[in-house]
Amino acid sequence: MDLLKDGRFAEAEAEAREVASARSALHGDDPYAPRALSIAAVAMGAQGRHAEALAQYDELLPVFGRIFGAEHLLTLKLRSDRAQTLVALDRSAESEAECAAVARIADRGTGPHLPLVAVAARNGLAFALNAQGRHEEAEAIARDALADRFAEGRLALVLRLGLARSLNGQGRHEEALTEAEHAGALRRDLPELTRAETGGVELAVATAQLGLGRTDEARAGAADALDACRTVLGPDHYRAAEARSLLDRIDGRSPGRGSEG
Repeated sequence: MDLLKDGRFAEAEAEAREVASARSALHGDDPYAPRALSIAAVAMGAQGRHAEALAQYDELLPVFGRIFGAEHLLTLKLRSDRAQTLVALDRSAESEAECAAVARIADRGTGPHLPLVAVAARNGLAFALNAQGRHEEAEAIARDALADRFAEGRLALVLRLGLARSLNGQGRHEEALTEAEHAGALRRDLPELTRAETGGVELAVATAQLGLGRTDEARAGAADALDACRTVLGPDHYRAAEARSLLDRIDGRSPGRGSEG
């Protein structure tokens, strides 16, 4: 987990796989082995290997259900992480349905950490709705989640980025820029927790600037986002693709995935 927080995703994946292998060899159906593999899946996704991450999540889901239970905190978190990977693979309608289901289950649970899972699932729901161009719905979900007392730290950051995305998608670029700047302030306060969000603030700001006619600033920001994504997340990460798409849009080429902000 420390390696993940430090943005050393390949090392985190390798370490997690070593732990899983050792625990499986020693203890058979050991609960720490699948938990380690779930960390490996997060690390794969952070490196832009979204299809591989999804395959790992799919393999782990029945194992988590058997060992921990279908409505256990860890199982629900795994489902939420998996659902957000679906958006990166252009399966946003599936992600929407799964995030909504996880949020409903977490809402009716009684565990002390389930509210965090509910907020995380609603962040995924806003992400999925934005990906489908349903920006007003995404805005409502993000604002509701941000009002939750558990929406702190990294959760607050990603929710504000989702809110900025929804506002950009509605053409409300001044408001989007304000939200993106709030997200940037949160990121500065949480440098050890936000490596996986690399490029997100820059993209939100650049999209808003483009909408406000500040083309030169927007291009510089999008280029910075692309460079950062390539360095930290890898060239195949969905956010790197969004940065390339935004640069194409700024340069007047045909827009691709992610061009709606």
